[in-house]
Amino acid sequence: MNKKMLTEREKYLRDKKRKKFLVLVSQIGLLIFLIAIWEILANTGIIDSFITSKPSRVVETFFKMLSEDLLKHVGITCFETIIGFVLGTIMGTLIATILWWSPFLSKVMAPFLVVLNSLPKVALGPVIIVWVGAGMPAIITMALAISLVVTILDMLNGFIATDQNRIKMVKTFGANKFQVFTKVVFPSNVSTLLNVLKVNIGLSMVGVITGEFLVSKGGLGHLIVYGGQVFNLDLVMTSVILLAIVASIMYYAVVLLEKLISQKGKWQ
Repeated sequence: MNKKMLTEREKYLRDKKRKKFLVLVSQIGLLIFLIAIWEILANTGIIDSFITSKPSRVVETFFKMLSEDLLKHVGITCFETIIGFVLGTIMGTLIATILWWSPFLSKVMAPFLVVLNSLPKVALGPVIIVWVGAGMPAIITMALAISLVVTILDMLNGFIATDQNRIKMVKTFGANKFQVFTKVVFPSNVSTLLNVLKVNIGLSMVGVITGEFLVSKGGLGHLIVYGGQVFNLDLVMTSVILLAIVASIMYYAVVLLEKLISQKGKWQ
């Protein structure tokens, strides 16, 4: 019986690995196909390579940029994104904790949070520049403005939705509100926090790129704007592709963190 169960488990694990491998191969194959189609269409003149660029010229532009100041621009965007990401997550979680602590304050602030969440943050760009000045402070503030409200709403909803039976159980043992939060509410929402992290890394980068469009003298957003102004679409496409790669790396770093915490069972 045990051998049969072991065999079934091994078969299940093999099937799971094979499916993951097939998904990965399909993803790589699709990417190669799209790149090849892009190159072929550009070389045959079906699409205008002056407007769309093409993979071979993107590669040439990448190595040209690499020999100049590409790493500086990538570093600027990554630094601004990480700062906005960390500040947005920490401040959003703290504010959500305060609102959970005070149901009255939560009800008062609810409509304002909804309005702020619905407001296009790009419209705040000129105001932010006037308030905090041009440059990196404005860019980080823009990233913070985009990620903060989302963090507050998601974490607050998670705190409110915590299993009430677990809360009642610890209260029967004499737990105060601080102990309820630290022993039940927050641990029950570590998975919510990790989901917020995955969303925030993208939102923070959107805020950073938006800010770089407006005021930056460095970063991938600056390169995209500059390339568009001088009609250098090779530079624009290369910067966009680099931006996608950087965003993917940051996202999967958060996913890796989630897996490590999940394996240790810290929220269970």
